[in-house]
Amino acid sequence: MPHTTLQLPSELGFSLPAEFEEHEATWLSWPKNEGTFPQGVLQGVEKTYCQIVGALQGGEKVKILVDNAESEEKVVFKLEQAGVPLKNVFFLKIKSSDVWMRDYSPIYVKNKQGKVAATKWKYNAVGNKYEDLLADDVTGEEIAKNSLLQVFRPGIVLEGGSIDCNGAGTLLTTEQCLLNKNRNPHLSKKEIEKRLKDFLGASNIVWLQEGVAGDDTDGHVDDFARFVGKKKVVCAFEEDRGDENYAVLKKNFEVLEKATDEEGEKLFVQKLPMPRKVFVAEEKRRLPASYANFYVANNCVLLPAFGDEADGKAVAVLQACFPKKRVVPIPCNDLVYGYGGIHCVTMQEPATY
Repeated sequence: MPHTTLQLPSELGFSLPAEFEEHEATWLSWPKNEGTFPQGVLQGVEKTYCQIVGALQGGEKVKILVDNAESEEKVVFKLEQAGVPLKNVFFLKIKSSDVWMRDYSPIYVKNKQGKVAATKWKYNAVGNKYEDLLADDVTGEEIAKNSLLQVFRPGIVLEGGSIDCNGAGTLLTTEQCLLNKNRNPHLSKKEIEKRLKDFLGASNIVWLQEGVAGDDTDGHVDDFARFVGKKKVVCAFEEDRGDENYAVLKKNFEVLEKATDEEGEKLFVQKLPMPRKVFVAEEKRRLPASYANFYVANNCVLLPAFGDEADGKAVAVLQACFPKKRVVPIPCNDLVYGYGGIHCVTMQEPATY
């Protein structure tokens, strides 16, 4: 059974691996919340999930949360109808409120001996915005128990989408999110940094300012800046000076250009295009559509696509970053309706040696 230890992960040699390092599995929660995805949209999101699972299963295990046996049966039927092989797909009867696995799942750390452990952070539904999603904090605990790994509990609120790392000690995050008073109002910036260093093995933290327009997470970094190598970052960049993202993303790009890694060396920063504005006209709300919300799997890179002329440019940028992996564009107009993308609904479990 998992247990809590008094020693810190960093003291035991654990640190956060980069997403582009080898995975044992990818975790998902099958979509069902009609408050997030109304009927019609939900059906589109399920098709997106079939494509995600289809692409992932060839290179690693896919662990999918379902509420019960009846739910599992329905999901199996949908995957089989979509022609998805199920050999590498595993279902876990763990109840969840919504799909945002990146934010309520444990964040997995690893030591130099190849042992994997889980860090279970508190989840408060992105700053107590969604009362119906607060129960996913318990979902994260159930995932940790199911993993049968050593579990560390930092005791503070943190979502996985608010950080990104290079696997060597450098971590990206935003002031807008981690310093937001709706997360950990009792902690200073230095105290939050200490938690990141103690529990994720970070030695160098790059603080960016804020995230993209339409994002309900208070600036998750995985919507605009991501490591694609130990010293290389792609950063979303808006070319349209009239767009509300222009100044914000330009500033983040400039901060990254001046930033250094854990060895004090400059990062190589590459621009990643932004799609045209995705807007729900009848609801008067902008959606946080971004190519930066991609997911790096063992055998492929899953890229959100929006039927935009910039889709192909984003594919080309990421294909150059990951020449040995296949970049798979997956339509995400329905998924982003719920304010998230592919990275938001996935969580990697690192491979053990």
